[in-house]
Amino acid sequence: MNYLKKTILPIFLAGIWINLSETLRWEFLAKPLWIEQHKSMGIVLPQEPVNMIIWMIWGFIFATVIFIFSRKFNLWQTTFLSWFLFLAVLWLVLWNLGLLPDGLVQLGTPLGLIEAFIATWICQKMSQRKMDQSHD
Repeated sequence: MNYLKKTILPIFLAGIWINLSETLRWEFLAKPLWIEQHKSMGIVLPQEPVNMIIWMIWGFIFATVIFIFSRKFNLWQTTFLSWFLFLAVLWLVLWNLGLLPDGLVQLGTPLGLIEAFIATWICQKMSQRKMDQSHD
């Protein structure tokens, strides 16, 4: 029961937060940019249920990695490391493929950092991680 409370629950709650954050960012910020970007390329943006399920799985993988990082690093280190590995690298790959809409990075960066920060905070607080002073 203790394992469930200190490991599974923080990952689950952080995953819920990430998926909620990503859904809101998608619907109110990114979706119009992506639709326009794909339309200008002559392709249709894939929006099938399977695509949404894959993004939801991605959110829980992101939460799991944040939890793992939070065991070793402090709040800020975990926030920036996880943000860089999951969002900045994703955007770099999309940009390299010519799929990244203009303006998305400028708007998405602060929101992505907030998302990673809150997910990290959830993981650290829910698992009651005791950090020694050398890590803070």
